Amino acid sequence: MPFVASVQYDKWFDVVSCVDERSAAYMACGLAAERGEPVVITCTGATASRDYFPAITEAHYRKLPVLAITGAREVDTYGHLNPQTINRLCQPQDTYVCSVHLQICRDANDEWGNTVKANKAILALRRNGGGPAHINCVTLVSGDYTVKEFRPANAIFRFGYTDILPSLGDFARIAIFVGNHSRFTSGLAEAVDAFCDKYGAVVFCDNTSGYNGRFKVLLPLLSSQSQKDCVINHVGLLIHIGEVSGAYMKAFPQEVWRVNLDGELRDHFKKLKYVFQTEEEWFFRYYASMDTPTKAKNAFFEECQTEMEFTRAKINVDAIPFSNIWMASQLSEKLPNEAILHVGILNSLRSWNYFNIPDGVHFQCNTGGFGIDGPISTLVGASLNNSKQISFLVVGDLAFFYDLNALGNHYIKNNIRILLVNNGEGIEFKNYLHPAYKFGDAANEYFAARGHFGAQSPTLVRDLANNLGFEYRASSDKESFFENIDWFTSDRLTDKPLIWEAFTNEVDENTSILYMNTLNESVKGIVKRVAKSILPESVQRKITEHISHIK
Repeated sequence: MPFVASVQYDKWFDVVSCVDERSAAYMACGLAAERGEPVVITCTGATASRDYFPAITEAHYRKLPVLAITGAREVDTYGHLNPQTINRLCQPQDTYVCSVHLQICRDANDEWGNTVKANKAILALRRNGGGPAHINCVTLVSGDYTVKEFRPANAIFRFGYTDILPSLGDFARIAIFVGNHSRFTSGLAEAVDAFCDKYGAVVFCDNTSGYNGRFKVLLPLLSSQSQKDCVINHVGLLIHIGEVSGAYMKAFPQEVWRVNLDGELRDHFKKLKYVFQTEEEWFFRYYASMDTPTKAKNAFFEECQTEMEFTRAKINVDAIPFSNIWMASQLSEKLPNEAILHVGILNSLRSWNYFNIPDGVHFQCNTGGFGIDGPISTLVGASLNNSKQISFLVVGDLAFFYDLNALGNHYIKNNIRILLVNNGEGIEFKNYLHPAYKFGDAANEYFAARGHFGAQSPTLVRDLANNLGFEYRASSDKESFFENIDWFTSDRLTDKPLIWEAFTNEVDENTSILYMNTLNESVKGIVKRVAKSILPESVQRKITEHISHIK
């Protein structure tokens, strides 16, 4: 009733009444077929909506744009013998091409989620030839009709190869955000660079992006600075390509364009305006070839470079404690060209994203499902593609032991090299940014899983590796690390696959993260952060001493 009242008093709509729902739906089919425009049908909350199915089936096979909006109660009321309450969450396959469920808006997140789902249903009326769609709309049937005007909702539009694409407009700053991405072809890299040349744009990415063009901005270091809102994160237009990014990079766009062949509404930044169901290279070449003036210089890229150089100059790698981050700083420039590098999620990925790697190194991380299971198996699979290509993995102890069985696979060749960073726990849960950090040592038993898998045994991995045919070495400080670094990064294949175990501790790991994220902050400010935790005083004191020495 509230929805019908809204359209009844809105002159934008043409409204027709029909008592029989089955007949109303067929009327909508006839009208949609003649006019070639979407037609909305709506009805009450009980079996009335079931009477739509014959006509919706007709619309499905004729690809007619009929949108059914059905009233509903909240999902929690289903199955409790409430009158006028049926479950519409599942539909027959040959009825609606898209069906969404809109809950009551109780906050801004509900409003955003419902808006995206409503857009998805409306766009489905035309997508891939079109067809009927369904919005199941929960309502509390308020009797308050005092609202005279609705706040405009965000409309999302989808474009394909044959559509007239929108103008880029006059955005002050344009950035391309690249998530985890398949290997960049030379054609795609050239198209991206041509686009950036023309519009003064930059490419925000982490090492999983695979982009190594002229306008690369390795954003994680700048984005992680916790005491500073980096101005380059604020852009007018963000063009989003690639898949799930595990870098947690901050970006605050006014508007987002998503480019992907799947054409789906992926509103990661909650500012989605346009979706382009095209190949990425085609999209960038199209806009790069438009008859518009090319920017004389890329002032935005120069600004990004200045900010990056200023922040990177603050890093004193010699003062960083022995940790995953310090090891990444030493290894990142020594990896042989054309090698593969896989890293574990979270701490290992974070550590390597602070530093540039050689352009010829293919960087990978399992950010899709974002679990600790499978890093060794993934590396083994990748290494089978080319037995002459050196394949590295940097992984923490929990992920290593979780996927331990893969080390026994007899197809493993001598091109595999694994760096096991063994801190004896899930260090992510002891990271000062993590909610579990507030529990201090109490986080060890059930959050951080401390003490499993030999509790940093000096012989467990060594004996296992030797028995499985690996060459094994271990390091527990910087001196022993330097003794083995050339052995691990040699560009020549070794006789056996390699496992290098590096023993670290939670204080050094956490201190390193804190240091890298507060490069522009004073010692006093960092000490205050540590003091707010409930870590044991001895641990707080050690972290404070580390930071004071580093700064």
